[in-house]
Amino acid sequence: MNQLTMHQAVQEDVERLADLRALVLYDDLTRLARYDEVKVRERFRNTFDPIYTWIIKLEGSSVGCVSLKPTAEGALLEHFYIHPDAQGRKIGTEVLQLLLGMDEARGKRVLLNVLQGSRAKRLYERFGFVVDREDEVDVFMSVQLTED
Repeated sequence: MNQLTMHQAVQEDVERLADLRALVLYDDLTRLARYDEVKVRERFRNTFDPIYTWIIKLEGSSVGCVSLKPTAEGALLEHFYIHPDAQGRKIGTEVLQLLLGMDEARGKRVLLNVLQGSRAKRLYERFGFVVDREDEVDVFMSVQLTED
């Protein structure tokens, strides 16, 4: 088990996290012919809300972020980025266990989207997420969580 902690983001984290998003998504967006140096960061800035975003730390060092925002349907899981140097260490699994066990998620439908061909899709499927629909760029998934 990793020595993992999460703490709430603050507005000053926005640029560092936008850069993390650009780094993490570079390969997939390039493969899909969608990488744009400016737009990849703008999308993060336009949807970043520190109230619903956590910084993921491993042994005290920042390795990623994730957001869980309330929606009319339940909750939106987005901006789930783990630095490439920290990937493959089950951090995503631990973070999802924590997030999906939170009061904000219990009994709700949790929605997300992942890029076509992304390895992250398998992680979400292990947690019961199913494909609702997809297009040429994104796969939209959800899971209905129980109350307990």
